[in-house]
Amino acid sequence: MLVIVFYFSVLLLISYVVGKKSTDNDAFFLGNRKSPWWVVAIGMVGSSISGVSFVSVPGWVGSTQFTYMQTVFGFFFGYLIIANVLLPLYYRLNLTSIYTYLEQRFGKYTYKTGASFFLLSRTIGSGVRLYLVTLILQHLILDAWHIPFVVTAFVAVFLIWLYTHRSGIKTIVWTDTLQTICLISALVLLVFQVSRQLDMNLGEFTSKLIKDGHSRIFVFDDWHSKQNFFKQFFSGIFIAIVMTGLDQDMMQKNLTCKNLRDAKKNMYWYGVSFVPLNLLFLTLGAMLLMLATKNHIALPASSDDILPMFATQYLGPMVTFLFVIGIIAATFASSDSALASLTTSFSVDILGVQHNEPKVAERKRKYTHIGMSVLFVVIMLVFKAVNNKSIIDAIYTIASYTYGPLLGMFAFGLFTKRPVRDKLVPYVAVASPLLCFGLNLLTSTLFKYPLGYELLMINGLITFAGMWMVSGKQLIVDN
Repeated sequence: MLVIVFYFSVLLLISYVVGKKSTDNDAFFLGNRKSPWWVVAIGMVGSSISGVSFVSVPGWVGSTQFTYMQTVFGFFFGYLIIANVLLPLYYRLNLTSIYTYLEQRFGKYTYKTGASFFLLSRTIGSGVRLYLVTLILQHLILDAWHIPFVVTAFVAVFLIWLYTHRSGIKTIVWTDTLQTICLISALVLLVFQVSRQLDMNLGEFTSKLIKDGHSRIFVFDDWHSKQNFFKQFFSGIFIAIVMTGLDQDMMQKNLTCKNLRDAKKNMYWYGVSFVPLNLLFLTLGAMLLMLATKNHIALPASSDDILPMFATQYLGPMVTFLFVIGIIAATFASSDSALASLTTSFSVDILGVQHNEPKVAERKRKYTHIGMSVLFVVIMLVFKAVNNKSIIDAIYTIASYTYGPLLGMFAFGLFTKRPVRDKLVPYVAVASPLLCFGLNLLTSTLFKYPLGYELLMINGLITFAGMWMVSGKQLIVDN
């Protein structure tokens, strides 16, 4: 507990120093466009890896080996597309919210629809991620002190609000850098501690990994498998484009860079670093499976419980300490930026504060920031009351459907010059995920083939086709 208190004290100190000179909306939304690119790149790594990923990715090795790396390789090429297609667009239009592009290209209804899909998806997804990891801390530390979960939830969100409310993204760029360093340090030290327990050198570990069958990365022979290379690789490309390039949370950090050249460098290095980091997560998972075999330890039913079980029961207090620091750093690095981006999107896209007087706009932004914080607490308490992991999985699935329409909208805007009937686009955007849901039921029932990652591409394609159907023949003339 003292370590956690010290950790947040450092975050608050950074917030005070960074926000001492500027707390206006330009600082909150865009960091006054003065962020060093390398700081943004480091911080984005932490934002991409939530506490759920910290415990989930190592647990996947038992069932899917290292095949997740196929998706990670796809991520890298997706980041190249973002750097060379989307970032130039955002900088050329000088955007604060990336969804403002939809208004300039199509009209008000398309713009509000795109922003609403982001707000829905990010609010639920970030709230659930924060809940799941806060629950781990609750069971690990706070239950022993008889602290109710409602207090834990309130304090967790309050602390995020406390160090982000002054300067928003300007503060988060720096605090996320610290949290990413803590996350990576914890991961490396966890691997080191577990390797000591195994008492193997690198060659012995690699030989054992191959012998146990956990080292498989590529799957070319099974088209029905969700781990098929082509499904995972191309889905990884589109997941990166949608969940990074079309996501206000991730792009807001890029827009704080001094210029487009720096933003591109940030995206390149961010993409490169993501590959070895995920490989390290999977390596940790393989080590834990070997340790379980060596010491005859029964694995829990849920793969998500493997790392927490080892960290808290079998590897000693040092590993427990590293585990706690790792999940705190991962969770709050993703949650604080989500809170800032949701505040930005709602303020700019829904309330239109950019059209208000500076003092009025700043007041609206502050109220929105408080409202989003309260909403996070409400979501956490709702899931605590429901206490059903299948519902959590279902909501994650529903949230993933909402990115498809965004993919279709931006693709139609970038690759065609056709105008659309703006008022009909919301109907297209709602119909697309519904059709995908029906298609998934159909393929699962008739062909025993549930759709996986490819749903995102199908969803985007249906939205694209729907927008073509409600578009006109007149071409848009370039300015």
